[in-house]
Amino acid sequence: MSNFMEKIKERAKEQIKTIVLPEGEDIRTITAADIILREEIANLIILGDEEKIAKLAKGKDISRATIINPLKSNDLLKFADNFYEIRKSKGVTPEQALETVKNPLYYGVMLVKLNIADGMVAGAVNSTPDVLRPSLQILKTAPGTKLVSAFFVMCVPDCAYGHNGTFIFADSGLNENPDAEAVSEIAISSAASFEQLVGAKAKIAMLSYSTMGSAKSELVDKMQLATKLAKQKRPDLALDGELQADAAIVPEIGKSKAPNSTVAGSANVLVFPDLNAGNIGYKLVQRLAKAEAYGPITQGIAKPVNDLSRGCNADDIVGVVAITCVQAQKA
Repeated sequence: MSNFMEKIKERAKEQIKTIVLPEGEDIRTITAADIILREEIANLIILGDEEKIAKLAKGKDISRATIINPLKSNDLLKFADNFYEIRKSKGVTPEQALETVKNPLYYGVMLVKLNIADGMVAGAVNSTPDVLRPSLQILKTAPGTKLVSAFFVMCVPDCAYGHNGTFIFADSGLNENPDAEAVSEIAISSAASFEQLVGAKAKIAMLSYSTMGSAKSELVDKMQLATKLAKQKRPDLALDGELQADAAIVPEIGKSKAPNSTVAGSANVLVFPDLNAGNIGYKLVQRLAKAEAYGPITQGIAKPVNDLSRGCNADDIVGVVAITCVQAQKA
C-alpha cells in the first residue's frame, strides 16, 4: 500500500464518516466492508438482501454495519416522497418515484441526500452511468461548479516524478469529448482535488501530442484554448500547456522543450484532451508500472458519490471508501 493511501486512511479515521455500499450482494463489497470496519476507517450502511449478505459474510465480521434491504425499508415511502418532489418537474409520478427508490443506487443516494450517510461508493457491479445518474438527479452539482468530472489518483512505485510518484489523471472516467471550456473546468477542479487529497501544491499540465505549438491541428488548438481559459479563470494556479507527457513530468525534457514553463518537468496533475486518452493512459500506467489506481473519483457533485471500476478488488473498494470519507470531511 502506498504512502498516499496510508495517509488517506489516517485522515479518514480522524473524523469517522458513514458511507453507503449499495452493492452488498457482491463478495468484493463484503470483503471490503470487513476490512473497513476492522481498520475503523468508516461506518457502513450496506444495501441488499439480508440472507444473501449473511451467506457472503461467513468467516467475516460486518456486525457493526447497518444492513438495509430497500424493498423492506420503513423509509421507502419517505424516500419516494422526497424523490418525487425533486423530480416531479421532470414528469416523474409518485408511482414512478416509489419504483425508482427501490433501486439500491437510488436508495443509497437518498440516504446521502437526507444526511443519513455522508457519501456512497458503488460501481463494482454497476456501470458508471448507472452509478452517477442518481447522484446528478438527486444531489446535483456543488455550488460554483459547472461540470462533474472524474479522475484517478495514480500512485507509481519507485517513481521520482509527480509528487513522490503520486498524480491525478483527469478526466479519465466520465467526460468523453469535452470542449476547451470543459477541459478548463476539469483542470481547475482537479487542482483542488489534488491539494485536498494529497496535501501538496498542484502543478497542472494540459496534455497534448504537441508542446508549446510544436504541432498545428484542431486537437492542439483545443488544449491551447483550454489552457488560456483556465489561466484566465484561475491565474493563481500553477498551470501550463499544451505539453507532451514527457515534457510535463521529466525535468530535463521539460527544460528542453518548454524552458519558460514553471510547470514543465514537475507536473503532478495531468489533464487529458479526452476520455480515450485519459482512460488508456491510466490503464497503461496501472498495468505496466504496477501503479495503484484509485477511482474514478468524482468531483463536482454536491456530496461525494464515487464510482468503481467493475474490475476492482476489495482493496480498491477500501481505498475509494477512505478517499470518499476525506472528501466528506471537507463537505
